[in-house]
Amino acid sequence: MVSVGVKTEHASALADVLVAADYRGHYSHGLNRLEMYVQDISTKICDGNAIPTIEKDKFSTALVNGQNSLGPVVGNFCMNLAIEKAKKHGVGWVTANNSNHYGIAGWYSIMAANQGLMGLSFTSTSPLVAPSRAKNAALGTNPITLAAPALNGDQFVLDMATCTVAVGKIELQRRKGLPIPEGWAIDKEGKITTNADVAMKGCLMPLGGAEQTSGYKGYGLAALVEIFCGISAGATYGPNIRRWMDTKRKANLGQCFIAVDPECFASGFETRLSDLMSHLRHMEPADPNKPVLVAGDPERAHIALVDSEGGIRYHVNQISASASLAQKLNVKPMEHIA
Repeated sequence: MVSVGVKTEHASALADVLVAADYRGHYSHGLNRLEMYVQDISTKICDGNAIPTIEKDKFSTALVNGQNSLGPVVGNFCMNLAIEKAKKHGVGWVTANNSNHYGIAGWYSIMAANQGLMGLSFTSTSPLVAPSRAKNAALGTNPITLAAPALNGDQFVLDMATCTVAVGKIELQRRKGLPIPEGWAIDKEGKITTNADVAMKGCLMPLGGAEQTSGYKGYGLAALVEIFCGISAGATYGPNIRRWMDTKRKANLGQCFIAVDPECFASGFETRLSDLMSHLRHMEPADPNKPVLVAGDPERAHIALVDSEGGIRYHVNQISASASLAQKLNVKPMEHIA
């Protein structure tokens, strides 16, 4: 990112989010996304050095203009502001316009949980998802995330798209030359497909898949996120957002960041949350080889695996793509890390 003109502070903010995604096992939003950010900066459609500004500030709420800066820069600014307000007022609710792709939504909710608060984050995205009964896209993958603190550093961390799967996972399947599961996407005619190439030319399906399997619920959640983000922040929304990977116009994404102090309510929040998660984790599983998990457990397991292996493992195709990008940007690999 520095090689295409981004100042180190902002490049580091992006690097932190991308590495955190891969560290947690969300490879669709990690290094796999780097070239997209590079392209946005190279075409000058995104200002990697811009500083977000506060346009409205009222008690526990604020509206932020991201100034078309990198998404993680805007996201960090907004969640830090929400955390500050939550510590003062009990709740901090911040929306942002004029932002860009900000990586994994969970990064921002975890920022709040690490300070003993409940954190929520939402973002609108390019229209990739077809509403139930439609064959064309009108909404984004529009993620929802909640992170909440429990005892001894444990956390509940929900980080999910409101569609069946993130587009990055289809991209990964295509990169590996593998099919996708039924219910992930539809083709141009609105028919469910398992072909990753065809899926990239069609639309993603809302969470739940087809209408018969409650896909309309995912559709409703995606619209909820749009109301919190693009509609509330005065950013572009729904079908008006630029197409995925389009660098001909600014993204102007809307985002929402919420921090809540659980101590404003009944005392003992962390104890009760730990009790609930312990009960769920110790329930008898239907398959003895697959224990019951709570949100955040798969990521914790992946982090432990990475730690045990001494680093993040990548598919060979990702390594090749990264090497090609580095060569294109004349970035030399580091031979030794002190």
